[in-house]
Amino acid sequence: MNVVKTFFFPLGLDFLSWKLCITVMRLVILDNYDLASEWAAKYICNRIIQFKPGQDRYFTLGLPTGSTPLGCYKKLIEYHKNGDLSFKYVKTFNMDEYVGLPRNHPESYHSYMWNNFFKHIDIDPNNAHILDGNAADLEAECDAFEKKIKEAGGIDLFVGGIGPDGHIAFNEPGSSLVSRTRLKTLAMDTILANAKYFDGDLSKVPTMALTVGVGTVMDAREVRIKCSLMFPL
Repeated sequence: MNVVKTFFFPLGLDFLSWKLCITVMRLVILDNYDLASEWAAKYICNRIIQFKPGQDRYFTLGLPTGSTPLGCYKKLIEYHKNGDLSFKYVKTFNMDEYVGLPRNHPESYHSYMWNNFFKHIDIDPNNAHILDGNAADLEAECDAFEKKIKEAGGIDLFVGGIGPDGHIAFNEPGSSLVSRTRLKTLAMDTILANAKYFDGDLSKVPTMALTVGVGTVMDAREVRIKCSLMFPL
C-alpha cells in the first residue's frame, strides 16, 4: 500500500525543523481564514464520502482543538445539517488533553469538542475518543489510546493545527519523530499562548498534558496541517 501524507500550511513555516519521511507534500495557500476553513472542511467531507463508510467499514479521523479548526468544524456541521455528510460511521481520535483539568471545565478539550462539534453531528459518543487527563494511571491511559487507534485500523486522515513555536498537538520542537502518545510538560511559550483561554492568568493554565506522539500522527495514511497567519502590511 502506498501511503501519501499531505500537508496544508503556509510558506516560510519551519515544521519543527523535522526531517519528515513523506511520499508527497502538498502546499495550499488561500487568501483568508474563511476560505482556508471551507477548503479544509470540503476536503474532509469529500474524503469521508469517497471512503463510503458503513457498519463494517469506519472512516477514522484524527482531530485537533484550538482556534484554527473552529471555522472548519462550523462548515462540517453545516454540511451535516444540510444532509450532505454523516458521521454515523466515523471514529475520531483527538490529539491531546490537559492533565488535571476537570472534563466539564469550559477549557478542557472534552468540552471544546462537544460544544464546538460533536453535539451538533450524528457521531456515536462511543466513537469519539479523547484522552482522559484525569485518569488514575496516565501512562496506561496513553497506552490504551494507542491500542484503540490500532484496533480501529489506524487513522485514515489526521487533521492538525500548529502552535506559535511550531508544535503539533503538544509535541514541542525537538520531540522524537518516533514518539507515541504520552505525558508531556508544556513549554512556557505554549503556556503563555494558552493563557488567553484562562483569563490571562498563568496560574490557571495547566502545565502538563497528554498528547499523541509525532510517530502516532505520521502513522496516519494522510496528514493535513492547517495554519492561519497574520502578516503586517
